[in-house]
Amino acid sequence: MKNSIAILGAQWGDEGKGKIVDLLTEKSDAVVRFQGGHNAGHTLVVDNKTTILHLVPSGILHEHVKCIIGNGVVLSIDALSEELEVLRNNEINTSNRLFISDNCPLILPVHIALDQAREIKKGKSKIGTTGRGIGPAYEDKVSRRGIRLGDLRNEKELFSKLNELLEYHNFILKNYYNCEIFNVDKMYEKLLSQYQDYKDYIIDAPSFIESLFKDGKKVIFEGAQGSLLDIDHGTYPFVTSSNTTIGGIFTGTGISPKNIDYTLAIVKAYTTRVGSGPFMTELFDKNGKILSEKGHEFGATTGRERRCGWLDLVALKRSIEINGFSGICLTKLDVLDSLDKIQVCIEYKNDTPVYKEYKGWKRDISKIKNFDDLPENTKIYVKDIEDYLKTPIDIISNGPGREENIIMNNFF
Repeated sequence: MKNSIAILGAQWGDEGKGKIVDLLTEKSDAVVRFQGGHNAGHTLVVDNKTTILHLVPSGILHEHVKCIIGNGVVLSIDALSEELEVLRNNEINTSNRLFISDNCPLILPVHIALDQAREIKKGKSKIGTTGRGIGPAYEDKVSRRGIRLGDLRNEKELFSKLNELLEYHNFILKNYYNCEIFNVDKMYEKLLSQYQDYKDYIIDAPSFIESLFKDGKKVIFEGAQGSLLDIDHGTYPFVTSSNTTIGGIFTGTGISPKNIDYTLAIVKAYTTRVGSGPFMTELFDKNGKILSEKGHEFGATTGRERRCGWLDLVALKRSIEINGFSGICLTKLDVLDSLDKIQVCIEYKNDTPVYKEYKGWKRDISKIKNFDDLPENTKIYVKDIEDYLKTPIDIISNGPGREENIIMNNFF
């Protein structure tokens, strides 16, 4: 029996974390987001109804679950307001269920302007960011000039900090990027107004989460993006601006490593990535098109078409070494149903992927609930992945719906 589970993407994101968090929160008490911003997108399908979340933890669809946004998340209050409005319109109650760390750095309009101006300036060498101000907000955090949610409590100090921040960024926007600058008074008044809307959501997150543990509550830590996008351990510089690997939980919430009982790797049965950067197993043929179309591979946040390719076990092994995953959830296995042959990268030779080929199973597996009932070729594919990675596959997701899973290990 586990009381706390960390759920992390093991590839370049879009592995299906949201669905699995939603599935497991049915028997949990709280879900915590610890990094990223509204550049994340978690798509949940329940009773054929789709909900896309960007900031709010995926446990929000369960009425009994508390949802916490930790200090490692950079927070756009505008984006959060839009998301909460959508949830309210869908009759999902967030009152006394959503809590936000007072140490969350804020994404301001100036950060968005800088993010977009940089990408335009880079031209063909652009990183491929979502243009939502995530990177510049993290930069301000590290440079110690950022505005945090708790700063909105002190009006005098807030104005001084905001004035210093805008003086710095306005100079760059005007003189380097030839862009419009921002008015400190207007931004200040807006922040004060937003504080009134959100002051009841603000908590001391480490103490709040620790109290959950002391009360014996079951807690899930929900990652955004994927391990190969980690600012330190990913495919730098084509990465996100935060630590998406296991260490991000501790710095992004203030909890101790001893509080994590089990770490689940979310692994797509093939590979995708959004934006620029290396992708060893990328496909440009009809197989890539099949994966894209059947897997609905479009970004939940950006709408951008994802690049698709075969499963890369070399990259996955690295991800497992860094995170120390206890087990794997293999997602979107059903997307491979129609393929005659499936390939998996098992090594790199002279910077070229070396593949092992498998026969396809040519059968719809989306309704299957037990591993033994899968086609023989499917079982061979799954077992070989497990053997190569030396990590047990504890869940198989074989469809987009909450109920479309094969559970081999019931954590809670």
